Amino acid sequence: MSTSVLFDTPGPRARARYRVIAVLGLLVALAIGWVVVDRLNQYQEFSGAKWSPMATWSTWRYYLLLGLWNTIKAAGLSVLGATVFGFVFGSGRLSQHAPVRWISGAVVEFFRAIPVLIMMIFFFGIYAYNGVFSAELNPLAAVVTALTLYNGAVMAELLRSGVHSLPAGQAEAGLSVGLSPGQVLRSIQIPQAVTAMLPALVSQLVVILKDTALGTVITYPELLQQGQNLSSLHSNIFAALVVVALIFITVNWALTALAGLLERRINRRGRTAGEAIQTAPVAAGAED
Repeated sequence: MSTSVLFDTPGPRARARYRVIAVLGLLVALAIGWVVVDRLNQYQEFSGAKWSPMATWSTWRYYLLLGLWNTIKAAGLSVLGATVFGFVFGSGRLSQHAPVRWISGAVVEFFRAIPVLIMMIFFFGIYAYNGVFSAELNPLAAVVTALTLYNGAVMAELLRSGVHSLPAGQAEAGLSVGLSPGQVLRSIQIPQAVTAMLPALVSQLVVILKDTALGTVITYPELLQQGQNLSSLHSNIFAALVVVALIFITVNWALTALAGLLERRINRRGRTAGEAIQTAPVAAGAED
């Protein structure tokens, strides 16, 4: 039996007080919900006229599916770029050469510290002012660049923490058979760290997918922007945003389920690196 010196088991009075607080909280939540629903009903947000456009093929073809495709396209390109960025600078942070390690660390910490939205606006201005891409591609390029740099820095830190979470015997065994530290890193540590960090990396896809919605600020026609365009056409912002939210929830739930499936499969395989699965996300922001 395990006990904690920081927590006392509540007595009868404490449990009764907790029940009262829970009931009061539930009543407050119900009251707020009733006020919200009543206000929406006053503005006829539940009327069939505002929800019927959501059931037409033209709405899905020219707005929702187009926005979903743009969201997936930006997310997919960002995932590819972030993966390359993460492996390059994650390996750099694990390098035996101090200058490479310091430069990689500075790059990773720099891009982790800048909000994604600021980077999107910055690169959109840079690309538009210098004519780097066409006017149609500028928003997509800015979204992909910002998501690549930020999430690539996060993936680099995940890779570094995953390698550090491996048992020390993994590196010692490689060195004992004559491998160099670089060969140990590439051939033994990184493959096991990737296996261990795969669920966390897949979970990062959810973050990338959701952050594409920030592209609406720079007029990128992703799912949220298309939902706003649709609501302007039919004056049904509540219905449009509810449908957009449900699409986001469905896609993110599918990615989260994929991450859980990968984690269960890795745990069943019993890989040594699997011990890092639980510790690596917590250690992602830790310092050496």
